[in-house]
Amino acid sequence: SCLQLGLERFHGVCILGFNSAEWFIADIGAILAGGFAVGIYTTNSPEACHYVAENCSANIVVVENHKQLQKILEVQHKLPHLKAIIQYGEELKEKRPNLYSWSEFMDLGKDVPDAQLREVIASQKPNQCCTLIYTSGTTGQPKGVMLSHDNLTWTASAAGRFIMLTDAKEKQELLVSYLPLSHVAAQMSDIWSAMTFGVQVFFAQPDALKGTLVDTLREVRPTAFLGVPRVWEKMEEKMKSVGAKSSALRRKVASWAKGVGLQTNLKRMNGYSEVPVNFRLARHLVYKKVRKAIGLDRCTKCYTGAAPITRETLEFFLSLNIPVFELYGMSESSGPHTISLPHAFKITSCGKEVKGCRTLIHKPDGDGNGEICFSGRHIFMGYLNMEEKTKEAIDEDGWLHSGDLGKHDKDGFLYITGRIKELIITAGGENIPPVPIEDAVKDAVPIISNAMLVGDKAKFLAMLLTLKCNTDVETGEPGDDLTPEAIEYCQKLGSKATKISEIISSKDKAIYAAIQKGISAVNERAVSNAQKVQKWVLLQKDFSLSGGELGPTMKLKRPVVAQKYKDQITQFYTDVDTPT
Repeated sequence: SCLQLGLERFHGVCILGFNSAEWFIADIGAILAGGFAVGIYTTNSPEACHYVAENCSANIVVVENHKQLQKILEVQHKLPHLKAIIQYGEELKEKRPNLYSWSEFMDLGKDVPDAQLREVIASQKPNQCCTLIYTSGTTGQPKGVMLSHDNLTWTASAAGRFIMLTDAKEKQELLVSYLPLSHVAAQMSDIWSAMTFGVQVFFAQPDALKGTLVDTLREVRPTAFLGVPRVWEKMEEKMKSVGAKSSALRRKVASWAKGVGLQTNLKRMNGYSEVPVNFRLARHLVYKKVRKAIGLDRCTKCYTGAAPITRETLEFFLSLNIPVFELYGMSESSGPHTISLPHAFKITSCGKEVKGCRTLIHKPDGDGNGEICFSGRHIFMGYLNMEEKTKEAIDEDGWLHSGDLGKHDKDGFLYITGRIKELIITAGGENIPPVPIEDAVKDAVPIISNAMLVGDKAKFLAMLLTLKCNTDVETGEPGDDLTPEAIEYCQKLGSKATKISEIISSKDKAIYAAIQKGISAVNERAVSNAQKVQKWVLLQKDFSLSGGELGPTMKLKRPVVAQKYKDQITQFYTDVDTPT
């Protein structure tokens, strides 16, 4: 059908919609017909959709529904290569030239002889580009990461073997597809690895991340599950609020079981293999029931990636005997580079290199921290039409520079310590990675949702803080009401606050004191005075995708936050007296 519509070699087929069988079919069909498969984030504005479609010279755009169709129609006049639009998720509301329903699209291919398609397939080579992943630039326009056939097939097979996915001929693996397929992680796991190992794929509801994901998990009971940190955090919050409502006895038993679970799993992590009796009892009383409640009772491979996850969340799940394994990589490495495994796992580490992948720590400092560089068959071809940017990413020796700072421990486990670009360089010339300090503050003060450290070129560090609040299920817009967990925390401190605005307008003594106490405790452990947080401010609204502070994978867009709250940041440094 793509060929019938006149898809030209190396032109894009853009797909804009939630995960579905049609998404997979359009993606693979585009590749076999000699085009590029190109996912577009469903949260993109019409302008952002235009940028991608124009950048890859798209001949065809596949949309899910009327809402996404409108975005393309709005920019259609600026897409000279566009030949057809296909809508798959719902019936067409209007007839237009070159607009097809899914069934009309499928019928188009009937007259194309198989020989013609076979000729196109035969002409394709392993080192040619077949997929574009647009990296959500936290700075500047997105870049089209060119992945070859070999990038995809090699990585799918190498990563799948590494995490010991079982081939369907021996045992059927199951997974739920719900993370955006325009992102490399979901594409590698849900399409390419799944195809390589014959994994059975179930599609979640489009509102999965607004609360229905757990229902789908309970129905499917997958054997493997990949979540971004925000997904694990949301589960943790939900489980804590359910737990808080149960009887005193139940809470006591759960608390005992979590203590046993954490101790046993941390010992296991360090090589002890014996299973104590109390752990077996806790498994029977608590862990099995918890796993069943969230649909992970058959899941032996729980993974997290795409953004940093806090130690607190990892330990929460570990205490319930659900080890969540971290993996690390980037679009430019076809997804994974290092992966943690049940028998080779250290909390807060991203694991070890997938077999066949190599790591170089570039220009390490005294502690062994340097820029993490990758090489292997998973390294991308380059950025589409951006030769300069490609040269910045891949050096003369073929190493891909990640922009991340990290180090190996004595056992070869990789730890990410920050990003080069987000390093704060103070007026005194100290290089400070913000993430560890931000995580420590979030750990110390459980009511805090997001924390962002500032202080580049300044005399001291300060911090922007947001509180945990309920979000609008439809829009994802953060509200003013505190989460049940946050309200409970306030009550423990003797505060009656239930809204963010109440806390800020009255400068709620109990809450402000608790935050200061937490920050002071973090400062106690600071490496140097330069790494202490001297001032902080509470913001009225939590960060969100709709507010622009978070990217599609919930990564903090620091430049955006700095711009948006520049008045608050300036305020930190306008008072004459430097805090002692």
